[in-house]
Amino acid sequence: MKKIVLLLLLVWLTGCSERKPAVVTGLEGKTLPSFNFLLMDSTQVNTSNIDNGKPAVIFIFSPYCPYCRAQTEAIINDIQSVRNINFYLLSGFPYNLIKDYYNHYQLKKYSNITVGQDYSDFLGNYYKAPGVPYIAIYKSKKLKQVLMGNVSINVIRNIIQDQK
Repeated sequence: MKKIVLLLLLVWLTGCSERKPAVVTGLEGKTLPSFNFLLMDSTQVNTSNIDNGKPAVIFIFSPYCPYCRAQTEAIINDIQSVRNINFYLLSGFPYNLIKDYYNHYQLKKYSNITVGQDYSDFLGNYYKAPGVPYIAIYKSKKLKQVLMGNVSINVIRNIIQDQK
């Protein structure tokens, strides 16, 4: 009985910690790949134009995914603490659905959030992303870590601040 109680206590304690749902891709340390995506004003952009001086978070999302919606809300609710991070919310879904998502969350008003359509599904193929939300964190255009699922903004911030 003591072993069961101890096991349950251990499970409970580890479940309450702020774990990083890290994904090992084999791409860690590699430079952000160059690919085109379509902005919400129909402008085509290449990732080679992403500012090298600021950390970048590539957030692959589905407009229908409740976890993606929760992640988006977490970002905008804590926008002041992540103002030095550029977020790129990209999806392979049809343009009109991404535009609806963009308008619903009023993402135009956040200067560090860019929303676009990955019309060639480059990211899904490059990362071999098994699902969404899929978050690739870059610093100086080098991949630091990839996370799956809805994660705390603190986890993203801590990964960027880590000097490794």
